[in-house]
Amino acid sequence: MAQKIAFQGALGAYSHEACVQARPDFEPLSCATFEDVIDAVRSGEADLAMLPVENSTYGRVADIHRLLPQSGLHIVDEAFIRVRISLMAPKGTTLDQIDTVRAHLVLIPQCRAFLADHGIKAEASADSAGAAAEIAEHPEPGVAALASALAAETYGLDILAQDIEDADHNTTRFLIMGREWDFSRRGDTHMITSFVFRVRNIPAALYKAMGGFATNGVNMTKLESYMIDGEFTATQFYADITGHPDDENVKLAMEELEYFTSELSLLGTYPAAFPRN
Repeated sequence: MAQKIAFQGALGAYSHEACVQARPDFEPLSCATFEDVIDAVRSGEADLAMLPVENSTYGRVADIHRLLPQSGLHIVDEAFIRVRISLMAPKGTTLDQIDTVRAHLVLIPQCRAFLADHGIKAEASADSAGAAAEIAEHPEPGVAALASALAAETYGLDILAQDIEDADHNTTRFLIMGREWDFSRRGDTHMITSFVFRVRNIPAALYKAMGGFATNGVNMTKLESYMIDGEFTATQFYADITGHPDDENVKLAMEELEYFTSELSLLGTYPAAFPRN
């Protein structure tokens, strides 16, 4: 039986595309919400989870950082997927027949120039792949969808235009998560270690906590703060560093961090993926 990797969204979503590219031997499992993705792995219905954490254009993916510490899952890998937008419609449709496109609200502004050049108006949908599925099942004259090429293939739609995004750098970073830790050094690149923490309620706690990484020569590639339970006074931090927990300089830095934190949880250690490797 093939192993399964769960993702949020309809078949053909960019998260589905990430699954196909990063784990081609796994069977993709579509889930309605991020919580459903996590539950699928925790219950054993799926073996891995594919979760988007940030986008080069739109920043952090909402809710993910809140879910990670309580998920019970561990990061085993990362993947970077370029967001390539295709315009698709039922077979036999031509581009000059299209006057309306449907897609997720985030996707529409990314191809504003193409839509303006062709006099096409846009309507927001809850899900770009879902919009493609809806158009395939219930075709409407002049209506197309913006989604991945995989969505067109999945739902039997014709691609009328490809790579129509305004910027060619739009990339989403995904975390691949599983039930078990994998602390092994693997891959041909350096390791990344991710963790979350809360600082103690003392003056300059964050400054002092970060000092150990500087003095021990540990590169911190990401540090983000976010509120906990809607409280302005309860701030949690998510961090990525270059290195493995067994590296001596990482050990020393984490020891200093622990002294100034009230909570500290490792999320995983994994090989750096292109384009940052």
